[in-house]
Amino acid sequence: MKKDPLLAWTPAAVVFDCDGTLMDTERHWEHARELVRTRHELADDPEFPARTKGLHYTDCGRLLADSAGRPDLADRMARELLDAFTERVAEDPATAPGAVELVGMLGRFAPLAIASNCPRDVVEFCLGTAGLLDYFEHIVVPGDGVLPKPHPDPYASAARLLGAEPADSLAVEDSLCGIMSAARAGLRVIGVGPHPEGEEQALVDLWVSSLAEPELLTWAGTRIPRQTRGG
Repeated sequence: MKKDPLLAWTPAAVVFDCDGTLMDTERHWEHARELVRTRHELADDPEFPARTKGLHYTDCGRLLADSAGRPDLADRMARELLDAFTERVAEDPATAPGAVELVGMLGRFAPLAIASNCPRDVVEFCLGTAGLLDYFEHIVVPGDGVLPKPHPDPYASAARLLGAEPADSLAVEDSLCGIMSAARAGLRVIGVGPHPEGEEQALVDLWVSSLAEPELLTWAGTRIPRQTRGG
C-alpha cells in the first residue's frame, strides 16, 4: 500500500460496513444466492454475485424473482436468502483479517458506528460472535425512514448519531453499493479488497487489500486517543 494523504488525517468518527468488511460473510451470501437459484431452477448467471454484492437482501430477492420471470416471488425469495444466510453465519462465523485489531485501535481515538444493509439482529449476532459489538455506539440499518445502500442514508445517519460532520468522518467499505452510499453522504472512504478498475476507484480515498495491511494498522495505532487529545 502506497503512502496516502488519508494516513496523515485523524477522522472525528469512523463508520464500518459489517458484512464482508468486518465479517468474512460474503461467501455465505454466495451460498445463499446459489441455494435460492437452485431451489427455483434459475439459469446460471456468473455476473449475478458481482451485481448484487452489498445490496439489501430484499433487492437481491427482487432481482432473483425478476430473472425467474416471477416478480410475485420477490418477498419469498428474499426471505429464503436471509434464512439461508443466517443459518450459515451461525454455523461458521468469522472475522475478516485485521478486523479485530483495527476496530480496537480506531475505537481509542474516535467513536465508531456500523452502517449495514443487513437486518439489525444479523449485524448484532455477527459482531457479538466476533467480540466486537461493544465497540460500536450505534448500528444503522434500513428502516424507520433510512433507505438502504446505495442511498446515502445509512452513512449520513451514522455520522450524525456520532456527532460528527460527514466530511470529518471515515467510512470503511468493501462493495460498490456501500462505497456509493458513503461517498454520496460525504464521508471519506477506505475501500477493502482487490484494487478496482471501475467506478469504485474514483469514489475511494484509499484502497487496501485487507484490514490487516501493516501501514493501515500503524496509522490507526498512532492516532491520539480521545481521552488524552487536547482541545
